[in-house]
Amino acid sequence: MNLYRSPLGRPSLAPRALLAPVALAVFLSGCSLMPAYERPQAPVPERFAGDTRDTRGTGAAQAVADIGWRDVFTDPSLRAVIELTLANNRDLRVAVLNIEKARAQYGVQRAALLPSVNASLGETASRTPADLSATGRTVTGQSYSASLGFSAYELDLFGRVRSLSTQALESFMATAEARRSTQISLVAEVATAYLTLASDQERLKLAQDTLLSQTATYQLNQRSFELGVSSALTLRQSQTSVESARVDVEKYSTQVAQDRNALALLMGTELPDRLLPTGLPDSVAVAANPLAQVPPGLSSDLLQRRPDILQAERNLRAANANIGAARAAFYPRISLTASAGSSSASLSGLFKGGSGAWTFAPQVSLPIFNAGANEANLSIAKTDRDLYVAQYEKAIQSAFKEVSDALVQRTGIDRQLSAQTALVGAADDAYRLSQARFKRGVDSYLNELDSQRTLYAAQQNLIGLRLSQQSNLITFYKTLGGGWVENTGQPVATLPATDSTPSP
Repeated sequence: MNLYRSPLGRPSLAPRALLAPVALAVFLSGCSLMPAYERPQAPVPERFAGDTRDTRGTGAAQAVADIGWRDVFTDPSLRAVIELTLANNRDLRVAVLNIEKARAQYGVQRAALLPSVNASLGETASRTPADLSATGRTVTGQSYSASLGFSAYELDLFGRVRSLSTQALESFMATAEARRSTQISLVAEVATAYLTLASDQERLKLAQDTLLSQTATYQLNQRSFELGVSSALTLRQSQTSVESARVDVEKYSTQVAQDRNALALLMGTELPDRLLPTGLPDSVAVAANPLAQVPPGLSSDLLQRRPDILQAERNLRAANANIGAARAAFYPRISLTASAGSSSASLSGLFKGGSGAWTFAPQVSLPIFNAGANEANLSIAKTDRDLYVAQYEKAIQSAFKEVSDALVQRTGIDRQLSAQTALVGAADDAYRLSQARFKRGVDSYLNELDSQRTLYAAQQNLIGLRLSQQSNLITFYKTLGGGWVENTGQPVATLPATDSTPSP
């Protein structure tokens, strides 16, 4: 034992001897019973189902996730709406607060790796009555103590504490990935809601224009009827188109109001009138979008960058670390309690020579019989790991389907949009010809009415397809993990990978 001489010449335990258990704990804490972590193989093909284009002569495509959302959504009003959403959305606030909670929980668990040192200063007073004292007299005693030490510090010989700390760290990182996933989904949702509002405004404008046009036609037919030139049938047929347009005006007016309410809920605040959309992007803006031309041969490995998949992997790594803690429960646990300080019967002599005092109380706990609880906990930990493996693989498969569906839908939408545009042009020509034939008395008003309805329906469908085209771009951007980076080329803050490999 390492002794030193006090000022009064009495041997005492050297204070640095109390640090020996801590040094031993640091030396032995490198051991771990965690199984080596291996990332499961992705249960999907190398290429997406909807990407059947020739890849010869193409270089490596830039990851869609690296494109900033400011470069994808170029409309200044939409950018401002996204900024307001990121600042006020309550779901995003909850995700951020969950990160703070998980960080604090990790800090609590990590603190168990080191002893908790406490200082104490106390007084003890007692009185023993005369009939109980050895001298037959009443005895009053006082003592004072001051000490510095730690209690119940576990020597992590088999990595139990370290495994729990790793589990807490992975859970914390999983919440950070969940926050990224929330933002990506939020950016996509608010962009889709904004463009939906824009499309309904275009539908409302088309219905209003149609109402004005048909009202003017109805008034002309009414005058003709009053002059005896046209029949009552023609007048009533004209009136049906007016009333039908009025119904659509009210319907789309209500839809626009509902769209604003939905967008305000996503934003977490009211949508200012100055940020209202003026319409869907035109063909020039669509062609200039960086997502308009998708490079062929996209690898499914890009899915590994999606935050929801990274979150599933973090949860898997946490479950893997928990196996190490469950295994360590089969082995002895050694805890130490030690303190060093001074004790005296009087306060004035508390820090004088010869008042030194120390305690050292190691404790070993060896599991002998617990009715199979340790085996059951280990089985639960392994089953949890297998469950998270299945969830991780399911997350990859779901992401693969989402990207493949977006690619398949893109080809179909482009073809439908081209055909619908041609249909609108043909319907417009037919409507003008039927108008001319009615005015010349060649055809009845019913032909003109049918042509007008065909043109109106074709124009409404064209607006819907243009919205579907924009929604497809947003969905494709989201499914590949885009929406987290604000500007293209901006470095993304990534969480470090943890080492779950067991130490010898």
